[in-house]
Amino acid sequence: MSEQLDLLAIGAHPDDVELAVGGTLILSGRQGLRVGVVDLTRGELGTRGTPERRDQEASNASTFLGLSMRENLGLPDGDITSDGLNALVRVLRRWCPRIVMTHPADCRHPDHTAAHHLVRNACFYSGLQKLDQSADAAPWRPHHLLHFAEVRHFEPDFVVDVTSVWDQRTEALRCYGSQIHSPTYKEQNEEPETYISNLQFFEWIEARARTYGQLAGCTYGEPFQYSGVLGTSNLGAFLHLEASFRQAK
Repeated sequence: MSEQLDLLAIGAHPDDVELAVGGTLILSGRQGLRVGVVDLTRGELGTRGTPERRDQEASNASTFLGLSMRENLGLPDGDITSDGLNALVRVLRRWCPRIVMTHPADCRHPDHTAAHHLVRNACFYSGLQKLDQSADAAPWRPHHLLHFAEVRHFEPDFVVDVTSVWDQRTEALRCYGSQIHSPTYKEQNEEPETYISNLQFFEWIEARARTYGQLAGCTYGEPFQYSGVLGTSNLGAFLHLEASFRQAK
């Protein structure tokens, strides 16, 4: 059995987690957590790039993210529900992540919405004793399930201050030259521009982080929604009374 992960980010395609939570992954690793990523597909239906190139881009980005592991399940792009549940259950049981984060329910891309439901289901079913008893791993259910922001309206339950790692987060995202704005890639390829490959979208990524950061009293922030209700018996420790964050006026 592999060493337990503290945090596992799951995205439908390579680059999804870098677009949404790259800073949180880097920061968590620096704080001593074991962090991993699972890409559900190789993005073979994408307008730009190839699966092979995206594999390499994901590998390069992982260096900047400081990951303990990264896997690609190789599910069919555009149809991640096919055999996806059992495959993801096996991953959860093998790595036993305490925290899982993935797409929100309301997404622009159908694959992202499908990934949201797949991950929620897998987090539940992976804890059932009688499901897939042949698997070489004991049942496991993550302690916490988080959802990260995409391009649609998103009311966060909390925001992670990623100001200290913003430059490294940007470098990780720039590894995906076939997907996000990259003048060098555009000069060498004649593929059409996409929703995320133009300069304005890349600039919006920073604007989004600044917007959520402003809400939490920092420069750059990554927002999350919490699935369920958090409980505590120690309010002072739970709210970190020494913290400098402020509530928006």
